[in-house]
Amino acid sequence: MPAKAAGGYSRAMQRILVTGGAGFIGCNFVHYIMEHTTQHVTVLDKLTYAGNVESLSGLQSERFTFIKGDICDAVLVDELTESVHAVVHFAAESHNDNSLEDPRPFLETNLAGTFTLIEAARRHGKRFHHISTDEVYGDLALDDPHRFTENSVYRPTSPYSATKAGSDMLVRAWVRSFGLKATISNCSNNYGPYQHVEKFIPRQITNILDGNRPHLYGNGRNVRDWIHVQDHSSAVLAILEGGRLGETYLIGADGERSNREVVEMLLSLAGQPRDAYDLVTDRPGHDLRYAIDSSKLRRELGWSPRFPDFEAGLADTVQWYRDNEHWWRPQKAATESKYAGQGH
Repeated sequence: MPAKAAGGYSRAMQRILVTGGAGFIGCNFVHYIMEHTTQHVTVLDKLTYAGNVESLSGLQSERFTFIKGDICDAVLVDELTESVHAVVHFAAESHNDNSLEDPRPFLETNLAGTFTLIEAARRHGKRFHHISTDEVYGDLALDDPHRFTENSVYRPTSPYSATKAGSDMLVRAWVRSFGLKATISNCSNNYGPYQHVEKFIPRQITNILDGNRPHLYGNGRNVRDWIHVQDHSSAVLAILEGGRLGETYLIGADGERSNREVVEMLLSLAGQPRDAYDLVTDRPGHDLRYAIDSSKLRRELGWSPRFPDFEAGLADTVQWYRDNEHWWRPQKAATESKYAGQGH
């Protein structure tokens, strides 16, 4: 995409639309915006199983509006986009296992939904920021010294990552063809409060809290590059305000850990033996390693993570799940029943 000057958004612009704002990363961004700015936030969320309006409790004020709706609803999206200054697009089907079971919702939400949003943003000349993932780049060998950069080739390996790659390409094409005022960010794996218990870290935490042994796919050597969700939120705001239009920024906090290391760290934090886990059959196409080079973001926008110590951030996350059983308990039984049916 041709780089353009930074601009098109400032905190003086008081209205922002956040899609998927009842999901894990989206709701944390909404909390961050409400705490660090004076903007009015409108959340558009379909409230699938991964969306939880309870994650937005306490935000019912003159600065916050919640709309239950689908990003594929062109009439609703057009109306909401016209009334705001900027759109931040988190809404996505995002769970790899689910994409292997049924890819269709991923095509509908991640491709058709993104198309609907960028068309509305184009028509009304609004600032648009697209949230994506490092998984569009495929994976790296465990001993590869390189990390993903903004110039890495796309090599998606699952229906989830393929549809996210496609949505990135749509945004890039609309920038060049129609002058869409957009930026893109590809982030590494997030952890922190309000993450659904089907995901790796909260599933292991809640299993341990329930007195059950954690499960690891394969040999547990697969590596992910972890970032606290609050650091993701601060990076997105920095890009929205200062990022060059038409540019992509990678967001990461140098948090590479193998899945085995993460589980052993969680067990240690809970005062249990570090080897008190079980290995289960690996999932198809399981990517080996992700690693993000976020030097462009840090260099151009002066961003840095507030949670560079992964173990400290993990301890804080464990405590959140201890303190908020009322939030995750309703999800737990259905999640474990689903995994049991899959042999996991």
